[in-house]
Amino acid sequence: MKTILIPEPGKVEIRESELPVPKEGEALLKVLYGGICGSDLGTYRGTFAYAGYPRIPGHEFSAQIVQIGENDKGLKEGMVVTCNPYFNCQSCYSCERGLLNCCESNETMGAQRDGAFSEYITMPVERIYDGKGLNPKQLALIEPFCISYHGVARADIKKGDKVLVIGAGTIGVLAAVAAKAKGGEVYIADVAKEKLQYAYQTFGLAGVIKNDGAETFLEKALSVTGNHHGFDVCIEAVGLPSTFQNCIDAAAFGGRVVLIGVGKTNLDFNFTMIQKKELQILGSRNALKKDFLELIDLVKSGAVDLEKIVMNPDSEDSAKRSEYPLEEAAKAFEEFDKFGGSKLKVVIHFADPK
Repeated sequence: MKTILIPEPGKVEIRESELPVPKEGEALLKVLYGGICGSDLGTYRGTFAYAGYPRIPGHEFSAQIVQIGENDKGLKEGMVVTCNPYFNCQSCYSCERGLLNCCESNETMGAQRDGAFSEYITMPVERIYDGKGLNPKQLALIEPFCISYHGVARADIKKGDKVLVIGAGTIGVLAAVAAKAKGGEVYIADVAKEKLQYAYQTFGLAGVIKNDGAETFLEKALSVTGNHHGFDVCIEAVGLPSTFQNCIDAAAFGGRVVLIGVGKTNLDFNFTMIQKKELQILGSRNALKKDFLELIDLVKSGAVDLEKIVMNPDSEDSAKRSEYPLEEAAKAFEEFDKFGGSKLKVVIHFADPK
């Protein structure tokens, strides 16, 4: 079978590898679609905090069950599914308390362990979720929606809250969608004008803020909140020191700040602002089984058109194209890296279900 490999930063190869053999309690899956996450792109760039090399990327995917034993999940051969890619140790203090998403020894596929970007993979049956009739592309987008949804849940958004999401990548846009669904008045900020406008027009957000500098950004952000009070909730979905600082600055007194973005550089800031504003600073890592199940049902209901997160999938323009066949995986990473300002979610088409 063919496998996508990042042997070192800046390089993507397609290699031949052996078909995996499922162990007891595992199923053999044929991968259908895979989404390139910001962490996968960070592994390609050499900037991702949890990256190791060589690495098979990929933890956003859909698949068809090829081989599975008897199980109590109702899963059968031929079903199109998605999977939970966060492997937990089940024995640390977090796992003992049911906080499986922040396991102290967490291994996420494509990050701390090899990912799903092969023609066939094996997965523990307990991590496989029935797609309930959603198409393969939609199911590949459930995992990133879960990341955003989990962070928004941490924010405890109430109807009428003014919410600022910083970052108009996939996770940021989906966080904005989730925050709007919770009743928030949602604004989104980024440096990329094209993605801002797409998010605003496609998902009906309250407004956009072009993040073109710390001072001008703060003035713009405060001006939309009425009397410059600041935002009830600020969600960081980039992973840069500057964008976390943006959240601290733009949050109202008594506000909540949620950090979803992952970075590996330090921030030197006036931490007394946390005390002065009495801010709630919340981290958000991965997602839980219930997030997957709830979002599969939400997308199935038609409340969210998840496929719209893939801009211009069939464009012939390299700067806009967002869907690639397996054979063009290297090009997918290269062009996503080069033209990220005009691409939202980039997906790789591995196969069609039979």
